[in-house]
Parts: sequence; C-alpha cells; structure tokens
Amino acid sequence: MSAEDLENYETEMELALYREYRDVVGLFSYVVETERRFYLANNVDLQVRSAAGEVYFELTLSDAWVWDVYRSARFVKNVRVVTFKDVNVEELAKAELDLGGQAGFRS
Repeated sequence: MSAEDLENYETEMELALYREYRDVVGLFSYVVETERRFYLANNVDLQVRSAAGEVYFELTLSDAWVWDVYRSARFVKNVRVVTFKDVNVEELAKAELDLGGQAGFRS
C-alpha cells in the first residue's frame, strides 16, 4: 500500500465517521470534549477531585457515542474518564442539531 493509498483510506474513514456523527447527533443531549476524545452523551456527571494537592476531573458518561475512527463499536453504555486536563461539556440545543441544511455539509 502506497503512502497515497493510506492517506486516501484515512480520509475516507474520517468522512465516514463524520457522516455517522451527523446521523446520530440528534440522539444525544451533550457534547463532551477531553484531551483525548470527543463524545456525545445523554447523561454526564463531572466531578472535580483533589489528591496530594493536585486537582483532576472525574467524568462519567452514560448512553454515549465516541468519536474514534479506529473503533468499530462507537456506541457505549458507560464511560469513565479521569484526567488532569481540561474537560468541556456543552448541552446541545435542539436547533443546533439540524446539520443537514447547512451549506458545505451535505454528503
């Protein structure tokens, strides 16, 4: 497999993942970003913890979808993330969920 073939394959995988995201985003209430992953979820619990003077975040998600091109099963029942990095949680407004009508995002 040439470098160009590999690049084309990765591009197609990312495009397929975006299409899947577009199809499922309406099923979820929250967008969650960590330093390593992007999630859609219906239930989010974020706890700020401290140990030995260090602050960290414990994030528990349920009924979730994971943005990961290398993962075959992206729907997960429960996710637990522990991180010292930033965590961003946003509640999706239902008006934001209609991506189909936006120019440039049609397949």
